Amino acid sequence: MTATHPTRAASAGRHTARQNWAEGLMAFAAVTLMIAGLLDLFRGIMGIAEDDVFLTTRNYVFAYDLTGWGWVHLALGAVAVIVSLGLFQSAMWARVAGVAIAGLIVIANFLSLPYYPVWSVVMIAFSGFVIWALCVVKPDRSEE
Repeated sequence: MTATHPTRAASAGRHTARQNWAEGLMAFAAVTLMIAGLLDLFRGIMGIAEDDVFLTTRNYVFAYDLTGWGWVHLALGAVAVIVSLGLFQSAMWARVAGVAIAGLIVIANFLSLPYYPVWSVVMIAFSGFVIWALCVVKPDRSEE
């Protein structure tokens, strides 16, 4: 009996497929984080300008000044845009920072649910997809 071993070409084909999958998810995460960051920037500007788009809820446990929420969202959005630029370069620091900033965006949007409920849920979903895309890709460990 002879043992069958995968050829180098078959191994290279699997490597290319895994690499394409990883690059696709990284691009997805970068674009989605860029969009979430820009939308958070705009939301921050609306909060700072005290726009009438936001709701006011009585007796909310996490009641903060709308201008304060605006600054929080503006800062998170700016950092998210910067991190997404690093994700386009496939930098490892950007993957770690992307998960962290997306997590902070989820928390901030959860806490500001009563002020802008539908938009908060949309941003939580965007950030959840970013976290998923950045965490599901494993570093390539090709066999040589």
